[in-house]
Amino acid sequence: MFKKIGIFLQMIKFEHTVFALPFAFMGALLGSMVMSGSLPSWRDIGWIIIAMFGARSAAMGLNRLIDRVSDAKNPRTAGRAIPAGLLKVGEVIAFIAFSFFLLFWAAFKLNPLSAKLLPIAVFLLVFYSFTKRFTWACHLILGLTIALAPLGGWVAVTGKVDWTAMVFYLTIVFWTAGFDVIYSCQDVEFDRKEGLHSIPVRFGVAGALKIAKVFHILTGLGFISLLFLAHLSWWYIAGMVIAYIILFYEHHIVSPNDLSRLQTAFFTMNGVLSIVVFSFTLIDLVVQTYK
Repeated sequence: MFKKIGIFLQMIKFEHTVFALPFAFMGALLGSMVMSGSLPSWRDIGWIIIAMFGARSAAMGLNRLIDRVSDAKNPRTAGRAIPAGLLKVGEVIAFIAFSFFLLFWAAFKLNPLSAKLLPIAVFLLVFYSFTKRFTWACHLILGLTIALAPLGGWVAVTGKVDWTAMVFYLTIVFWTAGFDVIYSCQDVEFDRKEGLHSIPVRFGVAGALKIAKVFHILTGLGFISLLFLAHLSWWYIAGMVIAYIILFYEHHIVSPNDLSRLQTAFFTMNGVLSIVVFSFTLIDLVVQTYK
């Protein structure tokens, strides 16, 4: 049983939760402070964790299920659970159904708006996995999907959506799209051969890396906007400085002629960035609350 659980966790890349979960918490923190001037309750945090696990597990399960044929052809992904025969299709479908159940359960426990927005969330979670088949804008669709984490955190504690929430949402859209463009550069030849679409396929690796830089410049502008919209202060600014250094380094270590450190740029740098931004935002808000 424990081995099977490990295979499921490996299938959904559980360690990649570090990308979205800190921003979901950050959305809850900012929403609660902006709307009520207090930190979110532990009850809300608990349901946000359950919703995040359900949404992300369902999305990754769907992606692995829908892409199982192309994954089997790609040497980089042939060892994934379904093409490798470690999990049966029926097992993955049951896992996806259970994950959606957790998402729905948590959303209805949080507030009416969280429940009303479920159709949009489910649509994006399902739709994204098909986008590489017809549009190079798939990275932006992934961004719109992943960025539901901070928006969902905000909605979970406020029951509302305002301009600050939308700026935060779009900031994470471009951050996600940027690092996904970088990540997809490693599959450009395979994607061309299989007729799949991506920014590297459409614009070449050099063009794709330039587009990723533009996306991350927009990310930086979004974080600056949050400083003023959410009335943050010096601790947040310190976190932003570190985040900008991370983004700069991420782009510095990859080039069209050298993708050898792509995994570091994709996973390590972005995982650290999400934790840093959340941590310094938390310190900032706690200091403001108790000063």
